[in-house]
Amino acid sequence: LIGSADGKKYRTFAQGLTFEVMISHANTQLQKMSDRYLLIHDDSNPLELNVIDNYQGGDIRSTKNLSGGEGFIISLALALGLSQMASHNIRVDSLFLDEGFGTLDEESLDIALDTLTSLQQEGKLIGIISHVQALKDRILTQIKVEKISGGFSQISGQGCRRVVNITNEKAS
Repeated sequence: LIGSADGKKYRTFAQGLTFEVMISHANTQLQKMSDRYLLIHDDSNPLELNVIDNYQGGDIRSTKNLSGGEGFIISLALALGLSQMASHNIRVDSLFLDEGFGTLDEESLDIALDTLTSLQQEGKLIGIISHVQALKDRILTQIKVEKISGGFSQISGQGCRRVVNITNEKAS
């Protein structure tokens, strides 16, 4: 039933089991964010995702035609689901998100920030890399990176201090 000469059927079967567990964890995270979406595997391809959109009468949609904001929320849920899977063996205390916030409308931004705030309250360290002003206005603890001359950058913010390389600079 699951065997083949090249082992592909068995690999797909085993990956499908792990995929189902990840989908379950991601759906748990999605429910915390919104009751709109539910992830399911694609019946024709067991290692691909579809989304049930409860705000569209339970319509089943491919993840390939989600808007930027919808895709971000689904990706965030999947990342959180994966980290939850990993945390069964090791503790995952940090999550870093690089961009994606520019694609969010106000409602989606609120959902994402509420989710990240609840994770932070559970003791997780959340790092967000973004240029979105609305996001900067809502997050109090920030480290800012600014370009300076010569291809260098400087950082500023809580906990940042200047480190002098003694071999390249003379102490005064």
